[in-house]
Amino acid sequence: MTLRATARLQLHADFPFDAARAQLDYYADLGVSHLYLSPITQARPGSMHGYDVLDPTRVSADLGGEQALERLVAAVKARGMGLLLDIVPNHMAADARNPWWRDVLRHGRASAYADYFDIDWEMHAGKILLPILGQPYGSALCKGDIQLGKQHGEPVVLAGGQALPISGPSVLAALASYTDAPDHAERKAALHALLEQQCYCLAWWRSATNQLNWRRFFDINDLVGLRVEDPSVFEAAHMLPLALYRKGWIDGLRIDHVDGLAEPGAYLRRLRTAMREADPARTPYIVVEKILAPQEALDRRWPVDGTTGYDFMDDVSALLHAPSARRPLLACWYGQGGDSTGLKHQLHNIRAQLLDRRLAHERHGLLKAWSQLTSHKAEDQASWDRVLGAWMTAFPVYRSYAEDGGPSAADRTHWDEATRSARTMLADSDSARLDELLRNLYAPSGPEGLSALKRLQQVTPPLAAKSLEDTLHYRQGTLLSRNEVGAWPQRFALGPQGFHARNQWRCRHVPHSLLATATHDHKRGEDTRARLATLTEMPSEWAEMAAEWLALLPASSFSDPDRYILLQALLGSWPADWPADIDTLDPLLIREWLARIGAWQRKALCEAGLHSSWSDPDEHYEAAAQACIDILDPSGHDRQPLRKLAALAQSLIEPGHINSLAQALLRNTCPGVPDLYQGTELWDYSLVDPDNRRPVDYARRRFLLSSGIIARPESKHWRNGAVKQSLIYAALQLRAQQPTLFAGSYRPLCANGPRAAHVVAFLRGTGRRTALVAVPRLCARRIAGYARDEAEAARQFWQGTTLRVPSLAGLVWKDMLSQRELPLSTTGEIALDTLFQDWPVALCASTD
Repeated sequence: MTLRATARLQLHADFPFDAARAQLDYYADLGVSHLYLSPITQARPGSMHGYDVLDPTRVSADLGGEQALERLVAAVKARGMGLLLDIVPNHMAADARNPWWRDVLRHGRASAYADYFDIDWEMHAGKILLPILGQPYGSALCKGDIQLGKQHGEPVVLAGGQALPISGPSVLAALASYTDAPDHAERKAALHALLEQQCYCLAWWRSATNQLNWRRFFDINDLVGLRVEDPSVFEAAHMLPLALYRKGWIDGLRIDHVDGLAEPGAYLRRLRTAMREADPARTPYIVVEKILAPQEALDRRWPVDGTTGYDFMDDVSALLHAPSARRPLLACWYGQGGDSTGLKHQLHNIRAQLLDRRLAHERHGLLKAWSQLTSHKAEDQASWDRVLGAWMTAFPVYRSYAEDGGPSAADRTHWDEATRSARTMLADSDSARLDELLRNLYAPSGPEGLSALKRLQQVTPPLAAKSLEDTLHYRQGTLLSRNEVGAWPQRFALGPQGFHARNQWRCRHVPHSLLATATHDHKRGEDTRARLATLTEMPSEWAEMAAEWLALLPASSFSDPDRYILLQALLGSWPADWPADIDTLDPLLIREWLARIGAWQRKALCEAGLHSSWSDPDEHYEAAAQACIDILDPSGHDRQPLRKLAALAQSLIEPGHINSLAQALLRNTCPGVPDLYQGTELWDYSLVDPDNRRPVDYARRRFLLSSGIIARPESKHWRNGAVKQSLIYAALQLRAQQPTLFAGSYRPLCANGPRAAHVVAFLRGTGRRTALVAVPRLCARRIAGYARDEAEAARQFWQGTTLRVPSLAGLVWKDMLSQRELPLSTTGEIALDTLFQDWPVALCASTD
């Protein structure tokens, strides 16, 4: 069936298939056509996301197994809906409970699954390094952190929380020696002798950085890369989703981290062919998780319907930011001690550090592959190392896609740009090697050259992601609403013309791409970002407000830049339904919120890696940071910081709501398939995961939806989020009733009058069946009265400004939100103070 709108659900043991089935009536009533499910294959027990796959051939028992899935499918079909699945072809859990991985641990290179994973068998005498110990091997052995035990009646090695298989020609004798050993020393020696016979070698977790001999997912040591470029691996890994598609249980697939695959284009062609063969009567729907740079387009060679929507999420967010605010906000950031180095230079420095440290294993493997193309002299290796490091540091996008069809024009452009930038970082003596690198990229020399190219293309994505999303976005505090998955430092804002151009491109090339504004990976909820965007309308006033509040914090080692970032997180996530008088609020609610802020802050500090990190936490610094949160506890002796924070937040809530409605309406009407992340039909002030994966209060959402459409919003509807839900409902109902409206063209409209720069409007559809969409831009503070029962005063802002729209004989415009007909002037113009009579946004459809 045709996708109209999706709802992304995060499944886990506490929200299995049956729990999703219980919400079907709600989503069907809302107007969703498909549930878009997180991975459903067997993952680690207790997994809250499903990406740590243990067995891709089985439906997760934690979710209810295949029978529960079948019940969900039947209920979905009974409501005329469908399912999409998120699959993970790039990696699996490096866990002994993974049957494929366990077989490799048992049999080593002789395993039937040895080629399923990227393993360098030349290292460690053909053994697999398992960096799962909490301390060096010798210490772990002495202290009893490695023991023998039994699982399912068989002897196993217990280490690092895993039960590892035992094999070898002398296992029985070694086990006897261990059992009969008279003292600890001899038992330790016998255990060591037994471990020496295994196809794996246990190691301290820190050794993975330099000694790992298998490809992992990013820098995560317990996720192992999968070689789906091998047809037999592809067949085994996709047996389940293809079977589900063949049975008609699912309509399409979302491909996780497509950039991690060795040959994304070939993979996607193979997948689409396999799905067509599984069910020739249907056209499969396939979207890919892909981060696009601002000037980058999805590879036209890929047979996909589009992306999962990070590109749209960045576009619509950038539209709500005033470009003129960038300089004063930067000045404010610098005034708080923020790094004044250029963002591009900061990004390059972070990448260089990552290649030296956390991604050293990947860098060493890459060096080995490329140095094999020439001599093995030490000076050649050192030159290759410098050249590859500089080139990857400067690479402008996530990766290139030079596969079986060779590089595209975009690939060549990106290679040349990286080469030019790298040349400025290198000495003249490395120039010849840099030229050699570029020549080998354009024309790989035999199988070794292709292998080196493939490895390079698999290293740049984790380097780009870890440096930007997981480091720079946590260090850079100019405005947190622009530090999001899919956003890039070089773009702070996007004007209406650019936004329209991006939508027209989608309409032509990927009209079925997903449109997201919230995901399971976002760093801040969609309404958190919309609220912080209002600061671009008041940068000077904001600088004074921030300085005044920051002065209330206790003196400590907690840095000024981190304090400024904390303030933005506090304001962005402040619950919208809290009263203006904070003293009347239940202290327990405040403490629960502060606990969430504390968890976010620790993750932010460790990801930034400036004052603390996951591998080397600085407890003193983290305690100083926590003290600046603890001062907001309502039981504290000084309530001034909390009261002042409440006043600041209250001043942003209503303007933020205006931006939020604009964002929500655009997601549901622009070219593409609107994707609703679970629970975000009400206000979403979540923080980074796991905060954005908290349980959803469906009872509240069902109650609000059952109350009916809101024609004239009141202040209570704004506080509880019903106004947002009603807007989404109206848009999805229109998509359901008149699907051709949103399958047609996209035509930007221009406004005339004094407020013309503050409206973004366009038409969807063709001929006599047309939809009109209009939203405000960069005026949220000036029209915030809509959100506090002052719509009459707020709409005065629009006086004298009009939109010219088609005047079709016999037709009128019906406002789908306020349920009224709109008068047109004789010239076909609509006055904006009439269009925005009760709502700050407008969705209209032509009708008889």
